[in-house]
Amino acid sequence: MAVPLHRGLRHVALRVTNLARSRAFYEQLLGMQVVWEPDQDNVYFSSGSDNFALHQIPPSELDAYQPLKGQLLDHVGVIVESPEAVDRMYREIEPRLPQLGGQVVKQPKQHRDGSYSFYFSDPDGNVIQALYEPNISKLTWK
Repeated sequence: MAVPLHRGLRHVALRVTNLARSRAFYEQLLGMQVVWEPDQDNVYFSSGSDNFALHQIPPSELDAYQPLKGQLLDHVGVIVESPEAVDRMYREIEPRLPQLGGQVVKQPKQHRDGSYSFYFSDPDGNVIQALYEPNISKLTWK
């Protein structure tokens, strides 16, 4: 196998309908830390080894914005260290999701490949998977 030309998919940017609401969701629910806020319409977060951006849909586009009936991006994921960490995260965030504009999409379950996860959505309906994956979860990042 050839040496990859990159260091992994560690940057995701989402357009959102209400930046303040989405910012609160990702800060309060997932503990994302702001690393750069260039202006009132953009905020960049990190959890240490990644970069996650939220971009406010401009007012000139917001009036015409119509959410898709199904999102083209199936989901994004956060990696956790163990199946127990998936369950712990589920117990901690499940009761807080409604007040922050999200909801549980799929309950925790074991997958055929040995991974374990649950799915939840953010205020704009973007689906997030909290995932224990036997190979990736044991990696350490600097």
